[in-house]
Amino acid sequence: MTNFVEELRWRGMLHDIMPNTEEKLKEGMTSGYIGFDPTADSLHVGHLTQIMTLIHFQNAGHKPFALVGGATGMVGDPSGKSDERNLQTPEMVEHNLAGMKRQLSKFLTFEDAGNGAIMVNNADWFKNMNFLDFIRDVGKHITVNYMMAKDSVKKRLEGDTGMSFTEFCYQLVQGYDFYYLWKNHNCMVQMGGSDQWGNIVTGTELIRRKDQGTAYAITTQLIKKADGTKFGKTESGAIWLDPEKTSPYKFYQFWLNASDDDVKKWIRIFTLKSKKEIEALEVEHNVAPHLRILQKALAEDITIKTHSSEALETAIKTSEFLFGNGSLEFLKSLTENQVIDMFEGIPQFALSKSELANGIDAATLLAEKSTVASSKGEAKKLIQGGGVSINKEKIAEVAQIFNTENLINDKFIVVQKGKKNYFLLIAE
Repeated sequence: MTNFVEELRWRGMLHDIMPNTEEKLKEGMTSGYIGFDPTADSLHVGHLTQIMTLIHFQNAGHKPFALVGGATGMVGDPSGKSDERNLQTPEMVEHNLAGMKRQLSKFLTFEDAGNGAIMVNNADWFKNMNFLDFIRDVGKHITVNYMMAKDSVKKRLEGDTGMSFTEFCYQLVQGYDFYYLWKNHNCMVQMGGSDQWGNIVTGTELIRRKDQGTAYAITTQLIKKADGTKFGKTESGAIWLDPEKTSPYKFYQFWLNASDDDVKKWIRIFTLKSKKEIEALEVEHNVAPHLRILQKALAEDITIKTHSSEALETAIKTSEFLFGNGSLEFLKSLTENQVIDMFEGIPQFALSKSELANGIDAATLLAEKSTVASSKGEAKKLIQGGGVSINKEKIAEVAQIFNTENLINDKFIVVQKGKKNYFLLIAE
């Protein structure tokens, strides 16, 4: 059992908190929720702050509710957005909800008893509500003046694109979510990112005006990278929690590549390590920063939590293969898709399997069937200098012949120039 607010505070996660919220939580087990909009069939690392918030909430003895927005996901939250989202079909939303449920179950203990987490879908209470019911029972309690004062509304109205009536009503819809959960599930606290403060407070205001009730609010810091680039984004796109969208290796590498400035914040936010454990790791890290002790501790912890111990082992072996002295046997143990995913972003070249069956000399393979060398002359120099390996073995001579027997998994040839430059030849 921990003090939830204090836990967020020392980890650097706390942003805003409504007066008396901390006192309310100290009274005993309290129910609270965070909403997740199903804009994709997987959550991504941008959602992890809120997932960790729910974990801390549950660990502190409180009852977490994960609200998946089957209704709000069809509208789209304007907070922090400069353009309106594309509306999704009910079928798309249902598909996305199923993926999110699977992922959240890895982090939270779901059960009705005690402080077990509960998942709710706001489509369940909106599907039978018609427009006239909504504007009569909800809309009349919140003034347009109140809604216009919100930053998410003001920024859009001052911009070039304006704001649709659909988006303008979003804060009322989210506010009613809070009211419904407060009324029917005794949810006293809503949590979320700092950009959600306006929407959350609309909920507390609706509860006060409609039923003279009291509810509470907590928001967490939005995660930013020290270099100013967006957290959770790479050149190849978002870092997803679904291993089919982002492999455990790439997921592991994302955390391993964190800067020293970022990792000191992230290890507090994205792991459950204690203050004492983290401070001990920091001392060890500061003695030898090049060993990246903090980065490894963070990457290992969050990869296991998101995927599994086996996935972490594969990710580490993949890293060893690409950046160290990893075994070729490891590559042979992977599926075709895992190999292609492992070499994403490096030059790949198609080979004719029938042509390879007749044998191709090393110089031709390097200079004509790929761009490892710009010419056969350069290929010769690289080979003579011991600068090129095929399938982890140095090429002995220019005339060395390669054929289908050299294919890994009957499909691949891996060429390495120097220590870190890889090329993947794919036989078809």
